[in-house]
Amino acid sequence: MIPPGLIISAPASGTGKTTLMLGLLAALNARGKTVQPFKSGPDYIDPGFHRAASGRPSVNLDSWAMSRDMLAGLISGAGGADLILAEGSMGLFDGVAGAGECGTGSSAGIAALTGWPVVLVLDTSGQAQSAAAVAHGFATLRPEVPFAGVILNRVASPRHEAMLRAGMAEAGIEVLGVLPRRSEIEMPERHLGLVQAEDQGDLERILQAAGDFVAENVDLDRLLAAAGTTELLGAPVPITPPGGRIALARDAAFSFVYPHQLDGWRAAGAEITLFSPLNDEAPDPSADICWLPGGYPELHAGKLAAAGTFRAGLRRFAETAPVHGECGGYMAMGEALIDKSGTRHQMAGLLGLVTSFAKRKMHLGYRLATLTAAMPGHETGARLRGHEFHYTTILEQPDAPLARVVDANGDAVPETGSTRGHASGTFFHQIAEAT
Repeated sequence: MIPPGLIISAPASGTGKTTLMLGLLAALNARGKTVQPFKSGPDYIDPGFHRAASGRPSVNLDSWAMSRDMLAGLISGAGGADLILAEGSMGLFDGVAGAGECGTGSSAGIAALTGWPVVLVLDTSGQAQSAAAVAHGFATLRPEVPFAGVILNRVASPRHEAMLRAGMAEAGIEVLGVLPRRSEIEMPERHLGLVQAEDQGDLERILQAAGDFVAENVDLDRLLAAAGTTELLGAPVPITPPGGRIALARDAAFSFVYPHQLDGWRAAGAEITLFSPLNDEAPDPSADICWLPGGYPELHAGKLAAAGTFRAGLRRFAETAPVHGECGGYMAMGEALIDKSGTRHQMAGLLGLVTSFAKRKMHLGYRLATLTAAMPGHETGARLRGHEFHYTTILEQPDAPLARVVDANGDAVPETGSTRGHASGTFFHQIAEAT
């Protein structure tokens, strides 16, 4: 049976919803509740923290890239839990102008599809009763989006709290919790987003502190009672693996793989073997395909350039079998990577791609790709939906393009990916096939 759910969202990024989400997971776990976490939108970082706090893998739900059937199938993995908690991305209604498979990618869209009421986290710094106007607007803008109430964050004093509560009562908004200012449990920021869970050495203490903080300041019984019946139900949708035996790079430089992809590959019968380029390991030569995920190769460029066994093994593998890279993996397959200091590092050389971080330029957004050449798991002409987020500048991309790529508005983007021999790569991270 699929449990009821809630969506933890906010008016904007930076309001404290990730800290609240982790605190809720830890506090409910301490109560003996089994909570299934999800993440709305294309995010690799938050699900790792969700898993650490809940003990269950967190899965991305994306209404722009995924079909209704795929979303329903992923939600079916929550069977056996007592509650679903889904963390939103950006602001509640933030998405793209052009709708995808079944929405714009907003957290509000997921709430409307699933029936999970929204718990809105409000940063109340610098305001009092005016916060009620914000909450009222979010609660009423789209009637089809269920709304549970608010959790007031960064409250300065008991007097501040009383004023906030008075405004919410007048607006008819339920207050589910009040969080006073406390900096020691806020998650540190680094690079593209938050520090990855495995890189946060103080994570156990932070989760314990967050759980205690939330248990003390949030009415967990009222929160549990506000959860809505899950309305989007269905069987898992098959995902075609890129091969029967997959050599997957996995370490601090290559870690960005959506959990639903790995689960789908395994469900289809694929076997996944892991290797670490940073430990100078080569892919298993008995594998059918080598997959290099995204990550942070630019932070480890010198070590990758010195990893002779990895680079030679990857080149040997590509002589007879496919190698595919996404974003960071694509850069590592190229000729060279120039780090932020301007130092040039030799990469594997399977492709002629040369990338640079010396002049950062953000590339961010959904991508729809129509393959102009085959890649592992997909034939020429296949349409793939994904997401791109990096600060890389392409200096050279001499090989044949892998795809025609457009953004969510249908405008062409120059990051087409490329292919040469058995090697292929893209700057976007694939989320799902387009229907």
